[in-house]
This record gives sequence, C-alpha cells and structure tokens, in this order.
Amino acid sequence: MTTLRRFARVALDGARHVYIEIEANTGYVLTGAPWLGASRTGEVLAGFDDEGVGPFPRLAPVEPRKILCVGRNYRAHAKELGNEVPAEPMLFLKPSTSILDPGGAIELPPSDVSSRVDHEAELAVVIGTRMKRVDASQARRGIFGITAACDVSARDLQKKDGQWWRAKGSDTFCPVGPIVVMGLEIDSLEIECRVNDEVRQRGNTSDMIFDIGRVLSHVSRVMTLEPGDLVLTGSPEGVGPIVDGDRVEIRVEGVGHLRVRVQAAHGEARSTPPEA
Repeated sequence: MTTLRRFARVALDGARHVYIEIEANTGYVLTGAPWLGASRTGEVLAGFDDEGVGPFPRLAPVEPRKILCVGRNYRAHAKELGNEVPAEPMLFLKPSTSILDPGGAIELPPSDVSSRVDHEAELAVVIGTRMKRVDASQARRGIFGITAACDVSARDLQKKDGQWWRAKGSDTFCPVGPIVVMGLEIDSLEIECRVNDEVRQRGNTSDMIFDIGRVLSHVSRVMTLEPGDLVLTGSPEGVGPIVDGDRVEIRVEGVGHLRVRVQAAHGEARSTPPEA
C-alpha cells in the first residue's frame, strides 16, 4: 500500500509563506516547493489536521507558472451545455493571477461585464517532473500529486467571446486546495460540489473521456510541462450559477474540502441567479 504524503502552504507571521509537510498533526517546514526536491528545515509547527487546518492562515498549496484546463472531459457535462464531445482533449489556459486561497472569496465581475458565473468542481494534478513530448505512461509517472480546484466560469462571456480569456481567467477564478496529496490512485476518485450545503455536482474520475495520462501527453506535445504546473482535468455534470453570499465547497476524495465564498464586485449586491 502506498503511503500518502500531504503538503500545504501557510503564512507565518503574516509575511513569510512556507510549504509544509503534514504528518501526525504536525507541520514540518520545507526549504521550498516539495516538487522541486525541498527538504525539511527542522522547523516544526504543531496543531494541523490532514486538510492543513491549523494555527496559521492557509494559502493555495501551489504557485504554478501556468494553469491548463481540460474542457468537456465528462460526457454528461458536455451534454448539459449543449456541446459535442471533443475528438481529442480540448485545452485552455488560466493565468496564475486567477489562483484563490482556501477560505478566500470568488469575486464576481461587475454586472455590466458579466451576469452569469458558474462553479465547476475539478480534480487537478500538480506536475512533478519536466515533460516534453512524453507518452501517456511517462506522463502519469511525472505527476507529483493531486488537489481540488474550481474552474470558475463567466458563462455569458464564454458564449460571447469565443476565446475564453475573460470567462475563465478573471482574478479569483481558480480556487485551489486545501492540500496537495502524493500517492493517491487517481483513476476512481469521487468529486463533489456543494453550494450552501446543497449538492450540485457529484461525479467520478473514472467517467473522464480522456484519462489523465492521455491529457498530459497531449499537452506535452505542444507545451513543455514544468514542475509545479497545475492541470485541471474537467468537471462532471451539474454546473450552475453562483451569486453574492454563496458558500462553495468542493470535495475530492482523499484530498479534502476546498471551501470558498462568493462576493459581488465592490459596490454591488447580486443575490438572484440570472437565467441561463
């Protein structure tokens, strides 16, 4: 049986941001990112649970140079949006500035920019080794670990623009966490999204159209994947609108619960879901 290892990132004394490995309710401070070969410094922090909850503010457990996302990787999700199932993995990018820490707030765009923002719960993989033009089995071996993410999407802008840079790339549109887990088998993990405690999405990674090895291999033929890069692997059916004041909770089996809230753009209040 593979031993699972859990990694988080926290803020110490406000300004010092560190990676830690969590073991037996203890956080062992690392010299840097674990996927870059970091080692323990000897500094020890007490009082953490397996999801990284402890006496210090949690940060997104990754600082990726690039974030790639797979669109329409679950048949039922493609169908609910009226889209065809793609013949090969369909990829798009989010900027690193879209990352949101656990416990943070998704900020809705101003109402004159977008009036329909949706949640999309996803399993995300953290790259552990440099990959360029690798096959699927090599790609799987290059995965460091997994985490949970939300591909927040301004659905009206997605339809309007064609290109998805605004719809998918706004600040706070990529909540990630709470931890990165190394050693989990990734082919049959449950994914769930709750909004205000109501189950909106429930799926399993076994339902993916293109498995993770295929996706990473496909990417690597065009774009070199580097340690620490983040790849979101698609969302199961049940996506829907989020509005000001909502509480969003995403659970990936074995990883834990990513909890964020939703807030309106500064100076606005939006509490009624718009029509699809």
